Amino acid sequence: MALLTHAVVGVVAASYFPDKPFIAFVAAFVSHFLIDAIPHWDYPIRSDSINPKVGSKFIFDKALFLDAVTISADALLGLALAWILFSQTQSLLTILIGVFGGIFPDPLQFAYTRFRHEPLLTIQRFHEWIHEPSAILKNRPLIGIVTQLFFLIGVVAIATN
Repeated sequence: MALLTHAVVGVVAASYFPDKPFIAFVAAFVSHFLIDAIPHWDYPIRSDSINPKVGSKFIFDKALFLDAVTISADALLGLALAWILFSQTQSLLTILIGVFGGIFPDPLQFAYTRFRHEPLLTIQRFHEWIHEPSAILKNRPLIGIVTQLFFLIGVVAIATN
C-alpha cells in the first residue's frame, strides 16, 4: 500500500485509543500489516541502496534521489490527508502517532537493508510474507491503484460516520 493509505488507516486505528499513546501506536503499526495483506500495487523502488530485496552499498545517485522524493511526497500527502480528514475529531498527537505508526514498518525495511539482525529479520520475513498476495497485481498498476483508492474511501467513509 502507499504510505498515504497506511497513514490514514493508521490514524483510524490510533483513534480508538486517544488517551493511550503506546497502544495507539501499536494499533497503527499492526494496521500496516493487516492492510498489506490486501492485494495492492506498490510503486517501484528504483534504488538498490534502499530496496530491501537488494540492500546494496548506499550510493547517492539519481535513483536514490527519485525514491527519496517519491517516498517523502507519499508520506507527506498521507500526513496532510490525515490532518484534513481527522483534525476536527482527533488530537494532533493521535494523528501524528497514527501516521507514524501506520508507516513505520516500511522504514524498518530500509533499516533491514543496513542491519540484518533480529528483530528486523523476523519483521522483514513477516512483511514479505504478508505482501505475497500482492504479487498478482505487480504488473497491473491501474487495478492496484483503483482497488487501493476504493479501500481508502471505504475506510474513511466508515471512520467518519
